[in-house]
Amino acid sequence: QVQLVESGGRLVQAGGSLRLSCAASGRTFSSYTVGWFRQAPGKEREFVAAIHWNGRTTSYADSIKGRFTISRDNAQNTVYLQMNGLKPEDTAAYYCAAESGLNGSYDSRVKYRYWGQGTQVTVSS
Repeated sequence: QVQLVESGGRLVQAGGSLRLSCAASGRTFSSYTVGWFRQAPGKEREFVAAIHWNGRTTSYADSIKGRFTISRDNAQNTVYLQMNGLKPEDTAAYYCAAESGLNGSYDSRVKYRYWGQGTQVTVSS
């Protein structure tokens, strides 16, 4: 079992940058694919980015492609989401999710068993 804790969310001005962290417990974290999702008030939770357990394959939503970068440090049991060029429409609660050995369908919420509690990102215009 894996426990996930997100951090790094805060209020930032449009055009600014943030780095979110997803810290995981568990000795086998390197075998988990990790995804970031976000949920704005009144909207469904949507896929943002994912990184394969091998650390080489990544996937991004079209809405953030070119602005956000996902990476992982297995020695630290942490996955990061670097967010640049933030826009007001990026305002949401951001959640990380993990699933052991996931090899596809990274954008599907139902593929991930483990979820963190979320961290709030607010982008002011």
